Amino acid sequence: MKYFIPKSAVVFEEEIKKSRFITYLQHTEGLEHAKAFWNAVKMQHPNASHHCWAAVSLQPSNSQGLGFSDDGEPAGTAGKPMLNMLLGSGVGEVSAVVVRYYGGILLGTGGLVRAYGNGVQQALQLLETDLKVERKSYQLNCAYHQINWLHLLFEKYDIKIINQYFLQEVQFELGISDDKLATFQNELADYSAGQLRLSMSNK
Repeated sequence: MKYFIPKSAVVFEEEIKKSRFITYLQHTEGLEHAKAFWNAVKMQHPNASHHCWAAVSLQPSNSQGLGFSDDGEPAGTAGKPMLNMLLGSGVGEVSAVVVRYYGGILLGTGGLVRAYGNGVQQALQLLETDLKVERKSYQLNCAYHQINWLHLLFEKYDIKIINQYFLQEVQFELGISDDKLATFQNELADYSAGQLRLSMSNK
């Protein structure tokens, strides 16, 4: 699976009817990391009225990585619209925290939904991303004279060399995405006349 993840943190700030809204976006991998980020922002703003958050903390399609909180705002007016914006972006491993300093003027439920959702939307427009390719780890042993054509094969199938050890023979630890695995194995067998085989890495 491939998906985009945040490259660096983003902060977006705006004032709406005297309330100050500060949106923080950051890369977070897993809900524990997302909650630690939320707590860190709360410590930065101990006097704020609300610290609402939403997270797509794993790949975008994995519902176990989703979380949100209205943090005292009326139910459904903060965390959910924030989460919807994150999901709409298609970015994974991302958390948003919106800090609100209440300015004395009520925004109403519709106004809150727009304020929290828009803060995340604006921050997402500022966000730079990297493409993440999920790979599983495999081991491959080969003779020294086979290294050159193997490197060409690794490049062809976007295979990542995690480690390599030069012993009596060469040992590769490789990261291979599921969608490339079968065709790589077929070509590996053809090139090596059936001599070389992948095995699952123990690491």
